[in-house]
Amino acid sequence: MLIRLSACILLSIASIYSRAQSPLASYVDPFIGTGGHGHTFPGATVPFGMVQLSPDNGRQGWDWCSGYHYSDSLIAGFSHTHLSGTGIGDWLDISVMPLTTPLADTAAPPRIPFSHADEGASPGYYHVTLGNGVKAELTATARCGYHRYTFPQGSAPTLRFDLGFHVNWDTPTETHITILNDSTLVGYRYSTGWAQAQRIYFAARTSKPFTGTILHDGQTASDMTDMVETYDKGAGVAAQLLFDPVTTEAIELKVALSTTSYDKALDELDARPQEDFATAHRVAEDLWEQELRKVTVKTDDDSLKRVFYTALYHTALAPTLYADADGEYQNALGDVHTMPDGAQRYTLFSLWDTFRALNPLFTLTQPGRYTDILNSMLAFHDENGLLPVWDLSTWETNTMTGYHAIPVLADAILKDWPGLDAERAYRAMIRSAHQDIRGVPDYIEYGYLPQDKAGGSVTVTLEYAFDDWCIAQVAKKLGKHADYATFMDRSKSYTRLFDPGTGFMRAKTSDGSFVEPFDPFWSEHNFDKSQYIEGNAWQHTFFVPHDIRGLAGLYGGNEALVRKLDELFAAPSAMRGENISPDVSGFIGQYAHGNEPSHHIAYMYTYLGEPWKTQEKVRLVLDSMYHARPDGYAGNEDAGQMSAWAVWSIAGLYPVNPASGEYVFGSPAVDETTFALAGGRTFTVRALNNSSENRYIQSATLNGESYEKAYIRHEDLVKGGELVLEMGAKPSKRFGRKPETWPGGL
Repeated sequence: MLIRLSACILLSIASIYSRAQSPLASYVDPFIGTGGHGHTFPGATVPFGMVQLSPDNGRQGWDWCSGYHYSDSLIAGFSHTHLSGTGIGDWLDISVMPLTTPLADTAAPPRIPFSHADEGASPGYYHVTLGNGVKAELTATARCGYHRYTFPQGSAPTLRFDLGFHVNWDTPTETHITILNDSTLVGYRYSTGWAQAQRIYFAARTSKPFTGTILHDGQTASDMTDMVETYDKGAGVAAQLLFDPVTTEAIELKVALSTTSYDKALDELDARPQEDFATAHRVAEDLWEQELRKVTVKTDDDSLKRVFYTALYHTALAPTLYADADGEYQNALGDVHTMPDGAQRYTLFSLWDTFRALNPLFTLTQPGRYTDILNSMLAFHDENGLLPVWDLSTWETNTMTGYHAIPVLADAILKDWPGLDAERAYRAMIRSAHQDIRGVPDYIEYGYLPQDKAGGSVTVTLEYAFDDWCIAQVAKKLGKHADYATFMDRSKSYTRLFDPGTGFMRAKTSDGSFVEPFDPFWSEHNFDKSQYIEGNAWQHTFFVPHDIRGLAGLYGGNEALVRKLDELFAAPSAMRGENISPDVSGFIGQYAHGNEPSHHIAYMYTYLGEPWKTQEKVRLVLDSMYHARPDGYAGNEDAGQMSAWAVWSIAGLYPVNPASGEYVFGSPAVDETTFALAGGRTFTVRALNNSSENRYIQSATLNGESYEKAYIRHEDLVKGGELVLEMGAKPSKRFGRKPETWPGGL
């Protein structure tokens, strides 16, 4: 009996130890977001890598913006560049497809059936067994995609490179392949689309020699036996590599990318001559495990762990590397540059989305990388004359509103971010705030953007007002007092659009009159006709994160704004109009979590003395808008923003004003969250007596001392320590009720 009991104890201890040592990557499901309207991809990449090697279904349409949608059952190839969670499809460069026999019709790309039962993915790895019997496995390094293909018996192994492959907005303009020898080929793909000047160079090498090739220039095909052939300036060049039919071992393929030349891509291949698929896979796994250990949680809810760690995974996909290993890159203008001091250039800045929560998260999770990301924005400014709005392949897509590189840079300057030249950044901010496009001159002249001057006028005015507040704070820090006064005045522009009769922000014409008729439920997706970008008056009226109590003053006081927020969450979940924006989704009343303008709204109650309503609403959003399944996101994941909201909110914090350095308390969904900080420090948020019912904060301590504030400042968090929140089933009548404990006191 004693022996049996001891054995049980040992087994229990072993089980506990095993769970404690489980790789965090095991909780990541790359398929979360690939269904619904999440627009994520399931393929292989490393944190912020240039290569995103992932399957493409070959189908056109909004839900195929990442190339793949979980509803599909066909695969057209595995390409090396993908956008995660965006609303516009582009990239999908250098597509490779394994075939069991060469195509007779070389111009017709195949689409091969597959089943999700034969498919799987984890951070840095993807595999699928296709309907033709080929097992495809993918992994990646920062600039190289690794393929491993196992062919069925009796096949004639063939790898098809298709540089003409494209979907949605992307169209190849010039493509090129050169066969160098019996295992190596190089080439490039130029294309136009959302980013109108894209150039990707590649070098590819197979683990086994190919015995022949079939090249296609988009018009004619040729069988080659001497292995040397070039097609110049074909719009859809393709190459089939033919292997010995008796091959039984898997064929491995490395494909390196460069933005400058295929010689540089060859250098990347040559830098890792002995690295095989298995080695690259192990390195990718290790990189992701290190990334995921930057923020760890404790909870008995494994589904919530999958949501959290998958969200954390998604926050480390973009922006992506754009420079070669030596720091050299070719921008969209065709100019070749090198980042100074060994820095790296990044692209894919979805700033309308990410300035809200992802970029502030980077100031905790990316101490070694964020300087290069910030300086990439300044490099973009130096090369293009303005800070980026939506930078893709270093091309300004000018998508969405605001000049939201400004809050990102302001947040970093106000946090004294190392390696960022504050004066240089400030000059770029001032230049962007005085640009002569995007409605800025009219915004300055009228004190708001008139609707008869440009579409989306309400959204533009509110967002410029916030960005101008950010400039004012930097001006104050740098001692530029006149600029501070100017931009603080501009930050009040939101007041000019408030209609006290309806309680909404409304569009005005240049004569100062409100645009009629008015319907707060009305949505118009055409940006030129819209008054509110991707939404309606309900969602956009509350975007005043820099002056929430000033907004309350327009309503007549804090209690009045609280009532308006209550109305938002209780209103009918419907929009009206002939061209309703598809981006607005994830409704709770008229709160729409599937699109970014709503992301701060639940936290506004804390600024108004009713933090328990924030705690209640945040838990409601978490429980209803995030799920561990392919359609687990309420809308586009948007390059990390939807996930960053979850990371912050599950931990119990949120940067409502993302340039204030304040993290507002919500309602932690896990028992404990630990941030691994620079310098070996840690900061832990512990939620005592936490449960689905006990969602209300009763009291707090910081490092053992009573803590009355309903937020914590960045400079206090990064010192390290422990924030303990006592949770309960009923709203506290004391915690966070006193004005001196509220955030937003800047």
